[in-house]
Amino acid sequence: MIPDAAALREKLYDSILGADRSEAGLMLGAWSDKYGFPAIIEELLDPVLRIVGERFAMDRISLAQGYVAGKIAEDLLALLESSTEIATSRLNKRGIAVIGNAEDDYHALGRRMLGTFLQIAGWTIVDLGNDVLASTFVDKAEESGADIIGVSAMMLTNARNIARVRDEIDRRGLGGRVKLAVGGAVFVMRPDLVAEAGGDGTARTAMEAPGLFERLVYGTESSP
Repeated sequence: MIPDAAALREKLYDSILGADRSEAGLMLGAWSDKYGFPAIIEELLDPVLRIVGERFAMDRISLAQGYVAGKIAEDLLALLESSTEIATSRLNKRGIAVIGNAEDDYHALGRRMLGTFLQIAGWTIVDLGNDVLASTFVDKAEESGADIIGVSAMMLTNARNIARVRDEIDRRGLGGRVKLAVGGAVFVMRPDLVAEAGGDGTARTAMEAPGLFERLVYGTESSP
């Protein structure tokens, strides 16, 4: 637990409202050194980004402020990706995961956070980026020998495109070997969409995703 987390969240939110990316970066860097990246993301960054997303949807913050929020998150991920936590993770080898955004989805931040936390947990990541066709997901899974495909979607229409990935997995007879994890804001709001999209499971946050991947692939969160 981070002491005075509520006050720190308010400071971070104020820096976003002021479009002060530099100040936010300095604060997050200092807090990460003190409390560690996972705690910072779980207790500070993720809650603030959720508030920003909600208020942006209600037209209570500007497009520029939403853009700055995304860039602040990207800055923190860049720090995390260059940290010793990523380097140490290479000693804890897990399986191979193919990840990407669903067809017509271009919201990269959630996918980047997913990839970062999977790497920390020891997974080898094949990141296909945005707007990925169902056939491309499955092609890469077969090519890389992946155990699981993770597909991110922000909006309802994009989430429904994930069903094509399920259809492609089943068409190739891979349903018993390659798992399908789904994620994104729409699945938090509509858990019933997991089944509609053909997903084997979902996680509410990127930090919870490694546990989900472990359960789906190995049936446990411990080493297989």
